[in-house]
Amino acid sequence: MDEPKRILSGMQPTGRLHLGNYAGALVNWIRLQEEYQPFYTVVDWHSLTTTYDETERIREDTVEMFFDWLAAGIDPQRSTIFVQSMVPEHAELHLLLSMLITLGRLERNPTFKERVKDLELRGEVSYGHLGYPVLQAADILIYRAHAVPVGEDQIPHIELTRELARKFNTTYGEVFPEPETLLTTFARVPGIDGRKMSKSLGNHILMSDEPDRIAATVKEAITDPQKVYLKDPGRPEVCNVYAWHKIFNPEGEPTVAAECRSGDRGCVACKKEAAAAIADHFASFREERKRLEADRGGVLEIIREGTRRARDFASETMRRVRKTMNLFRLEA
Repeated sequence: MDEPKRILSGMQPTGRLHLGNYAGALVNWIRLQEEYQPFYTVVDWHSLTTTYDETERIREDTVEMFFDWLAAGIDPQRSTIFVQSMVPEHAELHLLLSMLITLGRLERNPTFKERVKDLELRGEVSYGHLGYPVLQAADILIYRAHAVPVGEDQIPHIELTRELARKFNTTYGEVFPEPETLLTTFARVPGIDGRKMSKSLGNHILMSDEPDRIAATVKEAITDPQKVYLKDPGRPEVCNVYAWHKIFNPEGEPTVAAECRSGDRGCVACKKEAAAAIADHFASFREERKRLEADRGGVLEIIREGTRRARDFASETMRRVRKTMNLFRLEA
């Protein structure tokens, strides 16, 4: 039988995950385990492009993220989960790929331009920040990935990865498949203030929050500003709480929408129902996470084993790369 196609995806180490991380990526990762051979990584080197001077929490935030991955349903028997910086072959391939791309090509990357604008970097752009997509390409190609699950905003990075694969293959010899863009629909989860849920904005709900914490946070959520009184008809499409119902209370969502529009549903009751639905959705997750926290040594061993498997694969890729490029090597 043909081996399953490989995919690669990663997250920067931000610690415990929130509902946006879950609905936006983690649910999809879990589903893809059924169809692909996944490599999922915590990309700690990538985080240094903007937080190179704030490294105190990287290790603990990485472990916390693995707790969430495993408790949510990432299966280490089916998915290779690992830490990027523990596989130095990523950096070696990054170096070699950097010889195959021009400065102008990197500067034309639309994602790079957006990040410079959003972070107000102006002239303070580091070499690592500019070369971010080349390292990302190395992350993908080192596992000879056939596809990469991404949202539309990441398409330019995958196209650049495909360009580098083609350039390498035509210059030296066939090593890398050109990875396909596995375009996925990432649910946009609003925070309690209506903006995209984000820890940096402080508008988030953690997957691991206890029910009382969830209820207190949801209670503060902004709803339809035109629905002032209980019997006022509402507009669910502009309400943050309704967005959470659609994700975590899909069976009840039609009733929620209808009662909101007719004025038969008040925001206080709606928030309580949404909070209960979110808490119920993550009930088994919270229990599994507590079990994993109590077995920290076992989780660290899972990370070690996943990283070993990742490095074995990456090492084989680099042997092919060095041979194809005619780099010096001593015969055994």
